[in-house]
Amino acid sequence: MPYFTRRFPIRLGMALLLTALTLAACGEKEPTAAEAGATLKAHILKLLEEVNAQNIKIIDPGGKDVPCGEGKAKRTFAATGQDSAPERKASGLNDIMISASKRVADYDLVSIGNPDDINDPMTMADTLSRTSLVLQSSFDGQYAVRGETECLSRL
Repeated sequence: MPYFTRRFPIRLGMALLLTALTLAACGEKEPTAAEAGATLKAHILKLLEEVNAQNIKIIDPGGKDVPCGEGKAKRTFAATGQDSAPERKASGLNDIMISASKRVADYDLVSIGNPDDINDPMTMADTLSRTSLVLQSSFDGQYAVRGETECLSRL
């Protein structure tokens, strides 16, 4: 077999492998603050939908860049909603939201706070969307969740 014919498939295979590795190393493009902010809003509203919250109220509509250094910004969003069982304890509502969060995105529990203090929030983060949620239901029968994006590019 001629040299060219023997070596060409190996060179082609190596070129394809290097291209695939380069693309994999680059990963997905980092979202902008506005893109991650829109995702955050959608995640919070979906989470409240998943727990069947009623009378949802937007506490922080977000939509504004919050400067956080080096020309970057983050976005925020917060909402509350009523549980169908108004007597349900606030700590139980946070647990319900933790369970429901997996149906929204790939959120992982980052901190659980002090279980004896209902004002001490639980924090969850999703590395793919670059967002975090703070579950802070502190009144029986009322879900409360706020969130923010990481510091991201404005463009």
